[in-house]
Amino acid sequence: MKNLTEKDLFRLAIISSLTLGLAPFFPHAHIWKQLMNLYHGRTMLGMDWIDLAMHGAPWILLITLSVRRMIRYAKK
Repeated sequence: MKNLTEKDLFRLAIISSLTLGLAPFFPHAHIWKQLMNLYHGRTMLGMDWIDLAMHGAPWILLITLSVRRMIRYAKK
């Protein structure tokens, strides 16, 4: 089995952010609803926190990989 390169991992992060990270798409992205609940200080149940982690993980991965790329290219 082939090892994932950083380029493959970056592509996977983009695809997962646009699919799992934004699902369901209508009436608005679920991650947006969860972030607004946090912003407005609404009470969130345990399932809401798990939901936030599940929908937020691809975005965290994408942001982390993007920052690593920017740092690497800034050093060149």
